[in-house]
Amino acid sequence: MTAERVPAGVFAPVATTFGDDGGLDLEAFHTNLSWYATSPLDGVVILGSNGESALLETDEKLRLIEAGVAVVGGQKTVMAGTGLESTRATIDLTRRAAALGIDYALIVTPHYYKPKYDHAAYLAHYRAVADASPVPILIYIMTTYTGVDLSTALVAELSGHPNIAGVKDSGGNAPKVAEMVARAAPGFGVLAGSASFLYPALCLGATGGILALGNIAPGLCKEIETCFKAGDHDEARRLQQRALAPNAAVTTQFGIAGLKAAMDAVGLRGGKPRPPLEPLNERDASEVRRILGEAEIGPVV
Repeated sequence: MTAERVPAGVFAPVATTFGDDGGLDLEAFHTNLSWYATSPLDGVVILGSNGESALLETDEKLRLIEAGVAVVGGQKTVMAGTGLESTRATIDLTRRAAALGIDYALIVTPHYYKPKYDHAAYLAHYRAVADASPVPILIYIMTTYTGVDLSTALVAELSGHPNIAGVKDSGGNAPKVAEMVARAAPGFGVLAGSASFLYPALCLGATGGILALGNIAPGLCKEIETCFKAGDHDEARRLQQRALAPNAAVTTQFGIAGLKAAMDAVGLRGGKPRPPLEPLNERDASEVRRILGEAEIGPVV
């Protein structure tokens, strides 16, 4: 893996926007991506968990990737979540996304038949996708949603593949982050999957993070990394603590509906999630706004 292909920096897993009819609202998506393209972010992830990828149809996914790549226009790195349940389908979507101009493909763990998926099955899956992908791939571990937590040994083994660039792990397990960094092949990136543990992950050798909070507070997220790199650990810790409550609001506390409410609150285009996900009620939306205010996260546009 060449140095310029190692995933590093702060990325936002961008939300998918829907219209009143439930279909894609590409105009709103364009508005959001235009702002992200000029923000401190190093890049965006289209079709991540926060992008409601599991609720989208294939043609919708391709339209979002095409629109996102066009809007970003090479100003930032563009990743796309192309992991599906079968190896064949994952390869097909990854190739189609690569043809649209993405820089990396983020491949979530297959999970529907997880009792029958062992070390050998996941090893074969990721190697096959990496062999077939025109762009570097990242392993995506999202145990909360998938119920699958790949072992450090498996990640270390996969890290030696020349087209597997890194891993995004959303678990927040500090010892595991340290082990993945220590055991990975040279040039393999480890990305924190939440702003709740960005600073600790960087201290352990992570190369950056893919952070839901980056959707509404990219400057705050990037400043944590900047302070860490500058050796200003007191400020990095202060900023990490400031990020905790708003990060929880847009992830574990209120989920995707909370993220979209927060986007509306700061002037971006959030709107409603796609059913069966439900939007926040006004009481919870007000709580999101209160949390943002206390964290000094205000209007962005």
